[in-house]
Amino acid sequence: MRQIFSVLLFLVPVFAVMHCTPYSQRSGQKNVPLWAERAVWYQIYPERFWNGDPRNDPDVSDIITGWPYLALPGWRTHPWTSDWYALSSWEKNAGQDFYTLAGARRYGGDLQGILDRLDYLVDLGVTAIYFNPLFEAPSHHKYDATMYHHIDNNFGPNPDGDKEIWRTENPADPRTWRWTSADSLFLRLLETCHKNNIKVIIDGVFNHVGLTFWAFQDVKTRQQESPYKDWFIINSWDDEGTAEDEFNYAGWNGVRELPEIREDENGLNPGFRDHIRHVIKRWMDPNGDGNPEDGVDGWRLDVAEKVHPNFWRIFRTWVKEINPDAYLVGEIWWEDWPQNKMFNAAPWLQGDIFDGVMNYRTGRAIKKHVVDIKEQIDSQAFTDSIRQIIDDYGHEHFYASQNLISSHDIERLGSQIVNPDRWMDHGGNPAQDIGFNIRKPTRLEIRKQKLVAALQMTLPGAPMIYYGDEAGMWGGDDPDCRKPMLWSELAYQPEATHPRGMRRSLDEVRFNPDLYSWYRKLIRMRLSNNVLTQGDIQFHKVPDMEDLLVFSRSFEEETLFVLVNPQSESAVGKVLIPDIASENLTDLISNQQFMIFGEHIFVDLLPFQIVVLSLNQNIAENEGE
Repeated sequence: MRQIFSVLLFLVPVFAVMHCTPYSQRSGQKNVPLWAERAVWYQIYPERFWNGDPRNDPDVSDIITGWPYLALPGWRTHPWTSDWYALSSWEKNAGQDFYTLAGARRYGGDLQGILDRLDYLVDLGVTAIYFNPLFEAPSHHKYDATMYHHIDNNFGPNPDGDKEIWRTENPADPRTWRWTSADSLFLRLLETCHKNNIKVIIDGVFNHVGLTFWAFQDVKTRQQESPYKDWFIINSWDDEGTAEDEFNYAGWNGVRELPEIREDENGLNPGFRDHIRHVIKRWMDPNGDGNPEDGVDGWRLDVAEKVHPNFWRIFRTWVKEINPDAYLVGEIWWEDWPQNKMFNAAPWLQGDIFDGVMNYRTGRAIKKHVVDIKEQIDSQAFTDSIRQIIDDYGHEHFYASQNLISSHDIERLGSQIVNPDRWMDHGGNPAQDIGFNIRKPTRLEIRKQKLVAALQMTLPGAPMIYYGDEAGMWGGDDPDCRKPMLWSELAYQPEATHPRGMRRSLDEVRFNPDLYSWYRKLIRMRLSNNVLTQGDIQFHKVPDMEDLLVFSRSFEEETLFVLVNPQSESAVGKVLIPDIASENLTDLISNQQFMIFGEHIFVDLLPFQIVVLSLNQNIAENEGE
């Protein structure tokens, strides 16, 4: 921030702030947990966060039953710090391209690794974790479940011992379920998170299962004689009288590796539905004493629009009976992906189903306002977008939704900035578009990322950080957004390889302490000012200056004013701050004071700068600017 001398009073035009109706009404009719509104989320992709116990690393037998079904000589866990696109010796001999081979890679991330690195998250300041799937599955992503009642054995300390425990159970009978070493370690992780005031939700993938799912295997073996035959959508049975295998079934989105669950008027098949109810009880109240404090704090529901809403209403009842303060968030995303049309998730929010959604709509609005260049929207269009989403979802649900711009399913924020003016989740890596730029963000682009993060932290809705964004990670759409986590003490090979054999820049891969400190400061600012987590929002129009975004947040007796310059040029002006009984305001980010002349302050915002102005001077730590 550069100081503005009083002489500018005569040199710059006055940009008056025009009032708009604040968004403040609460219906009070929904059971939305307040902690979800106050949360700062951190998304962890378990296999890529940290390898805390190399003794549990998977071997070929653990991965061969999942796509791409490769079991070549020399396969081993991939080096954590290697050049992402460079092929290992066994990969070079496979005769496959990078994007096929990536499905067979494992880096050894596990639960012990998360425990070992929990202090990092505590220091960062996050208050809630969303885990991508943890349940037993052959893939690295775990969206192809083998079973829901056990944590993946390669995430725990005794993979072989856990397999022995599986063999003693009947997966259809919860009375026979036991606790494996991986399960127990997860419960210890939960306990440790809760002691550090961190909530935990896990991924519920209930629209489909994997080929190795115990009930599907029974159907495949016993065909029409299987008691689980009605759980799945079977198109044709195998004819034992022929040499061919005529067994055919529906897979999610046509993916054969993901058998889809059959539905009736109440959603998922009754037998499968009953199984899921037992799974919910197991992970929400592990010791069965009626006290949910030892269980997960909620669920993220995968491809939720693919399941009949009636099931989610039943699901909500089951969850809230165990823990009324549990949080349910739905992945309600693409209504028409080819046409770039996202769902208006209101029917899933206003109908006693979910507390919030993964709010890609807000993320897209931020992207178009800050990240895009040719397709950039001005402050009025951004304001209109946010207002519309709040109107659609309602105050509680918007505030409790996860405001994200990166995830395991899209390009990382850094790579979105390197590749502006693209539709989100379209053409997001060289496999989808050979022209996608895989280079590291520049310093100027990092400044854009800082502004995006600051908007996440100052707008309503619970901000969610995708693991490693705060450390300086970049990467395109899946699988390039799933690189191993950057840690400050490790020496990483530079990225020098292109997955399509093209020339590229040599990019240093190193933890970015300045970016980390920026996220840390923003989180502390948000959590130390209730107005940023619970406050109403009011957008202000600045006539003749469409580039400047101004909004205020108000809660009880406190009001903050947020000024944003999303442009690559400085924004210099005089802004009306009405009804201020003070001589100055303080920026919570830089600690600088702004003198008030009458009802105006003078601002000179650097490119991609944000200021958060307070009367009460509740200053965040002055670090990481």
